[in-house]
Amino acid sequence: MPDTGTKKKLTKVEGGGVAAPAGEAKPFVATPESKGQAKKFRLLAVLSWIVAIGLEVVAILQLQKPPITTWLLIALIAADLVFAVVGSLLWKKANRFDPASEREKFRFFVQSQLGAIIAVIAFLPLVLLIFTNKDLKGKQKGLVGAVAVVALVIAGLTGVDFNPPSIEEYAEQTAQVENLTGQNHVFWTKSGTKYHLFSDCYHINTSKTEEIFEGTVAQARELKNITELCKTCEARWKKEKGVFAEQAPPAVEAEEPETDEEQTE
Repeated sequence: MPDTGTKKKLTKVEGGGVAAPAGEAKPFVATPESKGQAKKFRLLAVLSWIVAIGLEVVAILQLQKPPITTWLLIALIAADLVFAVVGSLLWKKANRFDPASEREKFRFFVQSQLGAIIAVIAFLPLVLLIFTNKDLKGKQKGLVGAVAVVALVIAGLTGVDFNPPSIEEYAEQTAQVENLTGQNHVFWTKSGTKYHLFSDCYHINTSKTEEIFEGTVAQARELKNITELCKTCEARWKKEKGVFAEQAPPAVEAEEPETDEEQTE
Protein backbone atom coordinates (compact mmCIF):
# COMPACT_ATOMS: atom_id res chain seq x y z
CA MET A 1 0.00 0.00 0.00
CA PRO A 2 1.08 3.62 -0.52
CA ASP A 3 2.66 5.38 2.42
CA THR A 4 -0.08 7.02 4.50
CA GLY A 5 2.24 9.07 6.69
CA THR A 6 0.23 12.28 6.45
CA LYS A 7 -0.83 14.09 9.60
CA LYS A 8 -3.88 15.53 7.85
CA LYS A 9 -7.38 14.21 8.47
CA LEU A 10 -8.02 11.18 6.22
CA THR A 11 -11.60 10.50 5.09
CA LYS A 12 -12.39 7.23 3.33
CA VAL A 13 -15.07 7.45 0.63
CA GLU A 14 -17.36 4.44 0.40
CA GLY A 15 -18.73 2.90 -2.81
CA GLY A 16 -17.07 3.61 -6.15
CA GLY A 17 -16.73 1.65 -9.35
CA VAL A 18 -15.42 -1.79 -10.16
CA ALA A 19 -12.78 -2.35 -12.81
CA ALA A 20 -10.99 -5.41 -14.11
CA PRO A 21 -7.71 -6.49 -12.47
CA ALA A 22 -4.55 -4.89 -13.82
CA GLY A 23 -3.67 -6.14 -17.25
CA GLU A 24 -7.18 -7.24 -18.21
CA ALA A 25 -9.01 -5.32 -20.93
CA LYS A 26 -12.48 -5.53 -19.36
CA PRO A 27 -14.56 -2.35 -19.17
CA PHE A 28 -15.24 -0.30 -16.09
CA VAL A 29 -18.52 -1.15 -14.36
CA ALA A 30 -20.26 1.34 -12.08
CA THR A 31 -21.38 0.01 -8.71
CA PRO A 32 -25.08 -0.19 -7.82
CA GLU A 33 -24.50 2.78 -5.46
CA SER A 34 -23.05 4.87 -8.29
CA LYS A 35 -25.87 3.87 -10.64
CA GLY A 36 -28.36 4.86 -7.96
CA GLN A 37 -26.74 8.27 -7.58
CA ALA A 38 -26.73 8.74 -11.35
CA LYS A 39 -30.42 7.84 -11.56
CA LYS A 40 -31.28 10.38 -8.87
CA PHE A 41 -29.33 13.19 -10.52
CA ARG A 42 -30.78 12.39 -13.95
CA LEU A 43 -34.32 12.46 -12.59
CA LEU A 44 -33.72 15.86 -10.99
CA ALA A 45 -32.10 17.10 -14.21
CA VAL A 46 -35.07 16.02 -16.33
CA LEU A 47 -37.52 17.67 -13.90
CA SER A 48 -35.48 20.87 -14.03
CA TRP A 49 -35.46 20.81 -17.83
CA ILE A 50 -39.22 20.24 -17.95
CA VAL A 51 -39.71 23.37 -15.85
CA ALA A 52 -37.31 25.29 -18.12
CA ILE A 53 -39.21 24.31 -21.27
CA GLY A 54 -42.49 25.07 -19.50
CA LEU A 55 -41.24 28.58 -18.77
CA GLU A 56 -40.28 28.95 -22.42
CA VAL A 57 -43.84 28.01 -23.43
CA VAL A 58 -45.24 30.61 -21.03
CA ALA A 59 -42.90 33.24 -22.51
CA ILE A 60 -44.01 32.32 -26.04
CA LEU A 61 -47.66 32.67 -25.00
CA GLN A 62 -46.88 36.11 -23.58
CA LEU A 63 -45.50 37.14 -26.97
CA GLN A 64 -48.89 36.35 -28.49
CA LYS A 65 -50.83 38.55 -26.04
CA PRO A 66 -50.09 42.24 -26.69
CA PRO A 67 -49.36 44.55 -25.06
CA ILE A 68 -46.18 42.67 -24.15
CA THR A 69 -44.68 43.39 -20.73
CA THR A 70 -40.89 43.69 -21.01
CA TRP A 71 -40.03 42.93 -17.39
CA LEU A 72 -42.26 39.82 -17.38
CA LEU A 73 -40.58 38.41 -20.48
CA ILE A 74 -37.12 39.04 -19.05
CA ALA A 75 -38.13 37.41 -15.75
CA LEU A 76 -39.41 34.33 -17.61
CA ILE A 77 -36.19 34.11 -19.64
CA ALA A 78 -34.06 34.42 -16.50
CA ALA A 79 -36.04 31.70 -14.72
CA ASP A 80 -35.79 29.51 -17.83
CA LEU A 81 -32.02 29.98 -17.77
CA VAL A 82 -31.71 29.02 -14.10
CA PHE A 83 -33.59 25.75 -14.52
CA ALA A 84 -31.79 24.91 -17.77
CA VAL A 85 -28.38 25.44 -16.17
CA VAL A 86 -29.27 23.51 -13.01
CA GLY A 87 -30.49 20.63 -15.15
CA SER A 88 -27.28 20.58 -17.17
CA LEU A 89 -25.07 20.58 -14.08
CA LEU A 90 -27.04 17.73 -12.54
CA TRP A 91 -26.93 15.74 -15.80
CA LYS A 92 -23.16 16.10 -16.12
CA LYS A 93 -22.75 15.03 -12.50
CA ALA A 94 -24.89 11.95 -13.21
CA ASN A 95 -22.65 11.05 -16.15
CA ARG A 96 -19.62 11.00 -13.86
CA PHE A 97 -21.32 8.37 -11.70
CA ASP A 98 -22.50 6.25 -14.63
CA PRO A 99 -20.68 7.13 -17.89
CA ALA A 100 -21.55 5.94 -21.37
CA SER A 101 -19.28 3.97 -23.69
CA GLU A 102 -17.38 5.70 -26.49
CA ARG A 103 -17.99 2.64 -28.65
CA GLU A 104 -21.66 3.61 -28.96
CA LYS A 105 -20.89 6.93 -30.62
CA PHE A 106 -24.43 8.29 -31.04
CA ARG A 107 -25.52 7.37 -27.52
CA PHE A 108 -22.26 8.69 -26.09
CA PHE A 109 -22.74 12.03 -27.86
CA VAL A 110 -26.37 12.42 -26.81
CA GLN A 111 -25.75 11.39 -23.20
CA SER A 112 -22.67 13.62 -22.91
CA GLN A 113 -24.10 16.69 -24.63
CA LEU A 114 -27.79 16.48 -23.73
CA GLY A 115 -27.52 19.67 -21.71
CA ALA A 116 -26.51 21.63 -24.80
CA ILE A 117 -29.29 20.02 -26.84
CA ILE A 118 -31.87 20.97 -24.21
CA ALA A 119 -30.50 24.52 -24.12
CA VAL A 120 -31.22 24.89 -27.83
CA ILE A 121 -34.75 23.51 -27.34
CA ALA A 122 -35.38 25.77 -24.34
CA PHE A 123 -34.25 29.02 -25.97
CA LEU A 124 -33.84 28.96 -29.76
CA PRO A 125 -37.60 28.92 -30.62
CA LEU A 126 -38.13 31.79 -28.18
CA VAL A 127 -35.26 33.81 -29.67
CA LEU A 128 -36.62 33.36 -33.19
CA LEU A 129 -40.14 34.36 -32.15
CA ILE A 130 -38.87 37.45 -30.34
CA PHE A 131 -37.05 38.78 -33.39
CA THR A 132 -39.94 37.99 -35.74
CA ASN A 133 -42.67 39.34 -33.44
CA LYS A 134 -44.39 42.37 -34.93
CA ASP A 135 -45.72 43.60 -31.58
CA LEU A 136 -42.22 44.12 -30.20
CA LYS A 137 -40.76 47.38 -31.41
CA GLY A 138 -37.37 49.10 -31.34
CA LYS A 139 -35.66 49.13 -27.94
CA GLN A 140 -38.10 46.63 -26.44
CA LYS A 141 -37.29 44.02 -29.10
CA GLY A 142 -33.57 44.79 -28.84
CA LEU A 143 -33.52 44.45 -25.04
CA VAL A 144 -35.63 41.30 -24.79
CA GLY A 145 -33.88 39.75 -27.79
CA ALA A 146 -30.43 40.46 -26.36
CA VAL A 147 -31.39 38.90 -23.01
CA ALA A 148 -32.74 35.79 -24.75
CA VAL A 149 -29.61 35.41 -26.91
CA VAL A 150 -27.32 35.77 -23.90
CA ALA A 151 -29.41 33.20 -22.03
CA LEU A 152 -29.14 30.81 -25.00
CA VAL A 153 -25.35 31.18 -25.08
CA ILE A 154 -24.94 30.71 -21.31
CA ALA A 155 -27.23 27.68 -21.23
CA GLY A 156 -25.52 26.19 -24.28
CA LEU A 157 -22.00 26.59 -22.91
CA THR A 158 -23.06 25.25 -19.52
CA GLY A 159 -24.69 22.26 -21.19
CA VAL A 160 -21.63 21.31 -23.23
CA ASP A 161 -19.35 18.77 -21.56
CA PHE A 162 -15.87 19.58 -22.88
CA ASN A 163 -14.35 16.52 -21.18
CA PRO A 164 -17.12 13.92 -21.02
CA PRO A 165 -16.42 10.79 -18.96
CA SER A 166 -16.58 7.38 -20.57
CA ILE A 167 -16.37 3.75 -19.52
CA GLU A 168 -13.14 3.41 -21.50
CA GLU A 169 -11.56 6.45 -19.83
CA TYR A 170 -12.41 5.17 -16.35
CA ALA A 171 -10.98 1.74 -17.19
CA GLU A 172 -7.77 3.26 -18.59
CA GLN A 173 -7.22 5.57 -15.62
CA THR A 174 -7.94 2.79 -13.13
CA ALA A 175 -5.59 0.42 -14.97
CA GLN A 176 -2.85 3.06 -14.86
CA VAL A 177 -3.03 3.23 -11.05
CA GLU A 178 -3.41 -0.53 -10.62
CA ASN A 179 -0.44 -1.25 -12.89
CA LEU A 180 1.70 1.00 -10.69
CA THR A 181 0.46 0.08 -7.23
CA GLY A 182 -1.44 -3.18 -7.64
CA GLN A 183 -4.64 -1.66 -6.28
CA ASN A 184 -7.29 0.92 -7.11
CA HIS A 185 -6.57 3.35 -4.28
CA VAL A 186 -5.85 7.09 -4.55
CA PHE A 187 -5.98 10.29 -2.50
CA TRP A 188 -7.35 13.74 -3.32
CA THR A 189 -8.42 16.99 -1.66
CA LYS A 190 -11.58 19.08 -1.76
CA SER A 191 -10.13 21.69 -4.12
CA GLY A 192 -7.48 19.53 -5.82
CA THR A 193 -7.13 18.93 -9.55
CA LYS A 194 -5.22 15.62 -9.42
CA TYR A 195 -5.46 12.33 -7.55
CA HIS A 196 -2.40 11.02 -5.72
CA LEU A 197 -0.78 7.67 -4.87
CA PHE A 198 0.65 8.95 -1.57
CA SER A 199 -1.34 10.69 1.15
CA ASP A 200 1.86 12.48 2.23
CA CYS A 201 2.57 13.93 -1.24
CA TYR A 202 3.76 17.49 -0.66
CA HIS A 203 1.24 18.85 -3.17
CA ILE A 204 -1.65 17.98 -0.83
CA ASN A 205 0.17 18.39 2.48
CA THR A 206 0.16 22.16 2.63
CA SER A 207 -0.96 24.64 5.28
CA LYS A 208 -4.20 25.07 3.28
CA THR A 209 -5.07 21.37 3.40
CA GLU A 210 -7.38 20.34 6.23
CA GLU A 211 -8.70 17.02 4.93
CA ILE A 212 -7.54 14.37 2.46
CA PHE A 213 -9.99 11.94 0.89
CA GLU A 214 -9.15 8.39 -0.13
CA GLY A 215 -10.98 5.99 -2.42
CA THR A 216 -10.99 4.72 -5.99
CA VAL A 217 -10.08 6.52 -9.19
CA ALA A 218 -13.76 6.51 -10.16
CA GLN A 219 -14.71 8.19 -6.88
CA ALA A 220 -12.22 10.99 -7.48
CA ARG A 221 -13.94 11.61 -10.82
CA GLU A 222 -17.48 11.13 -9.51
CA LEU A 223 -17.15 13.47 -6.56
CA LYS A 224 -14.63 16.09 -7.69
CA ASN A 225 -14.31 15.50 -11.47
CA ILE A 226 -10.56 14.86 -11.07
CA THR A 227 -9.15 13.22 -14.18
CA GLU A 228 -5.37 13.28 -13.83
CA LEU A 229 -2.76 11.36 -11.82
CA CYS A 230 -0.17 13.42 -9.95
CA LYS A 231 3.11 13.14 -11.89
CA THR A 232 5.13 13.62 -8.72
CA CYS A 233 3.43 10.60 -7.11
CA GLU A 234 3.88 8.54 -10.25
CA ALA A 235 7.61 9.28 -10.42
CA ARG A 236 8.04 8.70 -6.68
CA TRP A 237 6.30 5.32 -6.83
CA LYS A 238 8.45 4.15 -9.73
CA LYS A 239 11.61 5.28 -7.95
CA GLU A 240 10.72 3.71 -4.59
CA LYS A 241 9.60 0.43 -6.12
CA GLY A 242 12.60 0.21 -8.42
CA VAL A 243 10.60 0.22 -11.65
CA PHE A 244 13.43 1.79 -13.58
CA ALA A 245 15.91 -0.66 -12.12
CA GLU A 246 14.07 -3.52 -13.82
CA GLN A 247 13.58 -1.96 -17.22
CA ALA A 248 15.25 0.63 -19.41
CA PRO A 249 14.02 4.18 -18.93
CA PRO A 250 11.50 5.21 -21.61
CA ALA A 251 12.87 7.51 -24.29
CA VAL A 252 10.76 10.54 -23.44
CA GLU A 253 11.60 14.07 -22.46
CA ALA A 254 11.75 14.94 -18.77
CA GLU A 255 8.53 16.48 -17.45
CA GLU A 256 8.32 20.08 -16.38
CA PRO A 257 8.22 20.58 -12.60
CA GLU A 258 4.77 21.38 -11.26
CA THR A 259 3.88 25.02 -10.72
CA ASP A 260 3.23 26.70 -7.40
CA GLU A 261 -0.46 26.76 -8.26
CA GLU A 262 -0.49 22.97 -8.65
CA GLN A 263 1.18 22.62 -5.27
CA THR A 264 -1.98 23.94 -3.63
CA GLU A 265 -3.88 20.79 -4.48
